[in-house]
Amino acid sequence: MNSKKTKQESLPKKIDKKPKVENTRIGDIGEYKINIQLDQLPKEDFKYLSDVMLPNTQSKSGYSQIDHIIFTSHAILVVETKNYTGTIYGDRNRMKWSLNGKFQFMNPFHQNIGHIKAIQSLLPTVSEEAYISMISFNRRSTFKVNEELRKIQSNDLIVYDTELSEFITRKINVLKLLNDKPLFSDDEVSSIFNIIKDSNNTDPKTRELHVDLLSGKIQKPATSSSEPSCKTCGKEVSEKVHQFCLANVNRFKGNVYCYEHQK
Repeated sequence: MNSKKTKQESLPKKIDKKPKVENTRIGDIGEYKINIQLDQLPKEDFKYLSDVMLPNTQSKSGYSQIDHIIFTSHAILVVETKNYTGTIYGDRNRMKWSLNGKFQFMNPFHQNIGHIKAIQSLLPTVSEEAYISMISFNRRSTFKVNEELRKIQSNDLIVYDTELSEFITRKINVLKLLNDKPLFSDDEVSSIFNIIKDSNNTDPKTRELHVDLLSGKIQKPATSSSEPSCKTCGKEVSEKVHQFCLANVNRFKGNVYCYEHQK
């Protein structure tokens, strides 16, 4: 069985004390519910993969573990799932969101940027505009986030797990109205799907190592290749510059640039 996300990844951290650990079955149940939603999509128009682990040189473990990727002729949709209970407070451009105003966790859209980057490294000819970032929460949560994140016109969408297939279908229909010609032919969709499927690392030991590294159970020696670097010149940048670029998603589109190339 493939390793699932650790609780350190999925549970937000409280500012002043450690939160209680929820039942480990909650994550599996959430994944099952999402797969039911994705199975409802017409198979002639949609292909999808779940629990995909792809190489990512910017990740602590060297990999990104992606919950779901949906492939269509008009877009590639990347879904990050969260199983939090309570009110979700967040701003699209802030690094940290919170649960009930107490527990902090990484902005899931920033987390999904890393996932999309991992996919892009395997699909260099696919434009950035082809990707739709979706964050799925369960119905035990309530959203207090930017209004546009709930509007179907946005390429960053926050949804409930029970409405995921509806939002995906609506989004693709909107794209079809806006673009007479699809981005990918049927053969190209199949080719892209197979590239990602073949690149998915299913080795149990590698997945266990990935979990241990992200949880902090073990530490990976720092190397220069793991440091964030400027997309234009390749120069290493500080963590402060790295976080600044990720926080200004509208300006830098999820890329990292040194001071000189931010201009």
